[in-house]
Amino acid sequence: MSTRSQAQVFQMHPIGRVRRGTDGIHIQIDEAYRPGLKQLDGFSHVMVFWWADWFDQPEYRANPERLQMEPPYAQGHVTGVFASRAPYRPNPIAMTTCVLRSVDEAQGRLEVGDMDAVDGTSVVDLKAYFGVCDRVREAHIPDWLADWPEWMPENGIGLEEGEE
Repeated sequence: MSTRSQAQVFQMHPIGRVRRGTDGIHIQIDEAYRPGLKQLDGFSHVMVFWWADWFDQPEYRANPERLQMEPPYAQGHVTGVFASRAPYRPNPIAMTTCVLRSVDEAQGRLEVGDMDAVDGTSVVDLKAYFGVCDRVREAHIPDWLADWPEWMPENGIGLEEGEE
């Protein structure tokens, strides 16, 4: 049994931001963190951990009524927040596995296929996608999500500002 306090506080600092523009979707990494991009260009995918800034409000974080909802992608089904992709969470951490199209280490610019975050979203970490660690052999989802595709399209599903 852990002796850690329930009130333990963690600090996170953004390492960059999501940038959506007419030239595609990019992740702009702050200069201090750019040395961490070395060799990332050899990977086909990157896991982007981001902070759902738009939902970092007390009414979303500490509201017991937000622990269950009817997700927009599963009408008629009530789920717990931990069984959903809802951006309003006790800690609004999100993760998207993205196609990694290019890495400009010097400029701190990653071009990605798509991700479900709006322009300006804070990026808190990046992890190279390793199939041996990040893929599971026999994953399954509940029957009420059976009409979802097996794979995300290479260019993602598209997300316009405000659609989180």
